[in-house]
Amino acid sequence: MAQLVKNPKACTVNPLKMSQPIGGALAFMGMRGTMPLLHGSQGCTSFGLVLFVRHFREAIPLQTTAMSEVATVLGGFENVEQAVLNIVKRTNPELIGICSTGVTEVKGDDLKGFVKLIRERHPELANVALVQVSTPDFTGAFQDGWGKTVMAMVEELVNAPNPAVRDPHRINVLPGCHLTPGDIDELRDIFEAFGLEATFLPDLSGSLDGHIPDDFTPTTLGGTGCEEARAMGLAGWTIAVGEQMRPAAEALEEKAGVPFRLFDRLTGLAPCDEFMLFLSEISGRPVPKKYRRQRGQLVDAMLDGHFHIGGRRIAIGAEPDLLFALTSLLAEMGAEISSAITTTNSPVLERLPCGTVTIGDLEDLEAGAADADLLVTHSHGRQAAERLHVPLFRIGLPMFDTLGAAHQVSVGYRGTRDLIFAIGNMLMHRHHEPAPDDWRDAWPKPTESPASEEELVP
Repeated sequence: MAQLVKNPKACTVNPLKMSQPIGGALAFMGMRGTMPLLHGSQGCTSFGLVLFVRHFREAIPLQTTAMSEVATVLGGFENVEQAVLNIVKRTNPELIGICSTGVTEVKGDDLKGFVKLIRERHPELANVALVQVSTPDFTGAFQDGWGKTVMAMVEELVNAPNPAVRDPHRINVLPGCHLTPGDIDELRDIFEAFGLEATFLPDLSGSLDGHIPDDFTPTTLGGTGCEEARAMGLAGWTIAVGEQMRPAAEALEEKAGVPFRLFDRLTGLAPCDEFMLFLSEISGRPVPKKYRRQRGQLVDAMLDGHFHIGGRRIAIGAEPDLLFALTSLLAEMGAEISSAITTTNSPVLERLPCGTVTIGDLEDLEAGAADADLLVTHSHGRQAAERLHVPLFRIGLPMFDTLGAAHQVSVGYRGTRDLIFAIGNMLMHRHHEPAPDDWRDAWPKPTESPASEEELVP
C-alpha cells in the first residue's frame, strides 16, 4: 500500500502534468469527422496544438472560440455560436466536441446552456452532433479530461436499445488515455482472434496512427463514427481499460444496460492471463495458439530480463493509470521503485508497489531519483536525466524527441515482452562490464605513492 503525498510547494517546477482540456481534445480526436473546439483564449488552443503536432507528427484538427478580454467579461455565447457555425460551414463535421478552459470556467460560462440555445436558434445543425464537457485546467490533469470527455460522449451519443436485440459477439472498449494507437491496434487484433467485433470509444488508431489519406480532410481522418457510438448499446459487454474509464463504463451500463468489466492494466503476465480468460469466456472460444505461444515468450522474457532489471532502482513519473501499469510490472520483475510521481488523484495509487507516491512535478521526480539507475517518464524529463547522468526511458505523452511514439505497444503478451526487452536493454547498456584494460584504472598513477609489497600481495 502506497502512501499518497501532495507536494505543498507554491509553484510547479518543470511540470509533469498536462491540463484537462488537452486530454478532452485528444479524446474527441478519436472520433471520425470530428473538430475539437476549446472554449477559451487562442493561447490555450495553440499550446495543445503544438504539443500534439510534435508528439504525433501529424496534422491536428483543433479550433478555438478565441475569447478576448471583453468577451470573457461579458460572456462567451456569441463566440461559441460563431465558432460552431464557421466550423460547420467550412469543414462539415460529424461531431463538434467543445471543451471549456480555465478562463471560461472562472467566468462561469454555461456550455450546456449554450449548446441548447444554439440548437434552438439553428435547426439546420440537427445532423451535427454537439458534445460539451467541463474541463477546467486549474484542477485535475490530462487523464481527468479524457475520462470526462468519454463519459460525456457516452451520455450524449449512445442510444438505449431493446435488450432483446443484443449481439453477444459485439463488445464496447473504453481505452484509457495511456493507451497509444499501437496499443489499440494490438487489442483489436486480440478481439478479432476471439471472433469478437469491438467498437472503441474513442479510437485513436483510426485517426492518429500516422497513415496518409488519399484526400485532405480538415477534420479527423478516422476513428469511431457517431453512428457506431449510438449503436454501442447493442453490445453484449463493455471492456474498460484503466481506472479512469470506470465512470464512463458505469454511465454506459446505466444508460444502455450493457454490463462492463474493468481491467486496471493490461501490462504484465497475470493481467494478460485474466484478460485472455475473460475473452475466452464471453466468446465461447479457447485461447488461440498464437497467444499461448506469446505467453511462453513473455515468461521467457521475464526470466531473461530479471537478471538486469531485478534489484535496480527506477524512478517513474506518469499519469496514474500508466504509473500503475509500469510500477506493477517493474516490481514484478524485481526492480525497486525509488520515486513515483503522478499528476492527479486516483484509487489505483494506493495499490502501487512502493512506499509513497507524490502528486507533483518533474522537480520532485528528479529529487527522488538521485540514486536511481533509470528514469521513466515523457520527453520533458530529458533535462533531469542529463543532470542525474542516468538513462531516460521515454513513455507517455508528449514524446517529441523520438520517432514512432504513436506505435509504441505495451499491452498484451507481446507488448509486455517488448517493454521488458526495451527497459532491460537500456539498463544493460548502462551497466559496466569488466574489460581487460580495467587493471590500468586500478593501478596507482605515477603521481600517487606506490603501494607497499604487503598491500599488493593478499
